[in-house]
Amino acid sequence: MSSLHLIKLCVGVSDVDWLERRAAGGAPLVVHTRMTPKRAQEVEEGGSLYWVIKGTVACRQPIREIVTRGEGKASRCEILLEPQVIRTAPLGRRPFQGWRYLDPRDAPADLTSAGVTDLPDDLVRELRDLGAW
Repeated sequence: MSSLHLIKLCVGVSDVDWLERRAAGGAPLVVHTRMTPKRAQEVEEGGSLYWVIKGTVACRQPIREIVTRGEGKASRCEILLEPQVIRTAPLGRRPFQGWRYLDPRDAPADLTSAGVTDLPDDLVRELRDLGAW
């Protein structure tokens, strides 16, 4: 059985390169959210956070741990991500607030060295949307 994933908008980030530069420091990225996933244990068992950048799922980062800090109205959730950015096949996604669960069968495939291309991201996205990629 595959792990459950999360998907979230990567607000204020223009491209995957920014995340890769951030991850190159080797420290885990901590994502702060208000709500703790009720299915956190399923996500922690090998799940990833898929990032939507400018309307496209572009990459993912494996989730190391999900922690709830505080109690009641003062509580918040911290999602600790591995310092590893894995590019994915581009997949269009409409805006949404917060995070959502992402079923493994709906997650875009990872790009391998054979799948990497010099084509512009918008062209790759269009080809994928047309079913030609």
